[in-house]
Amino acid sequence: MDDAVRKRPPPVKVMSGQLRAAESRDAVDSGDGWALRLAGGRSLRVSLVWMQGTVLEVQPERNTVTLLDETGTFAVLGVNNIPRGKPCLAQGKYVMVMGVVMAVSPEPVIRAVKMADLSELAGLHRRMWKLEVEDLQQVLA
Repeated sequence: MDDAVRKRPPPVKVMSGQLRAAESRDAVDSGDGWALRLAGGRSLRVSLVWMQGTVLEVQPERNTVTLLDETGTFAVLGVNNIPRGKPCLAQGKYVMVMGVVMAVSPEPVIRAVKMADLSELAGLHRRMWKLEVEDLQQVLA
């Protein structure tokens, strides 16, 4: 992990749809990252995120995988460089990815720092994920 990632706050659990609607933090104040709009007019700044989704497409030649969560698709870059990331790189797997937000539009793009295969308990992880995201965001906002 490089020093820039080490100095970031802990990852924020997000859905791809929230990132798609995020604003550049430069518009809010100086600095990198993105501002998520939450219920009640609140916002939450993010740069390092934790996301979960089903692998739709693997493009090893482009070092990329496309994932789908219940709010849409997102791209993950740098997957070939992740230790123990290879088992995650198969269509239909349910995975978690932690990474740095590189872009939010037209589709969120994350540079992977860590990936893990959650397929064994995918049903449970899928059901709990939206609740986990909402709970953490309420605590942080």
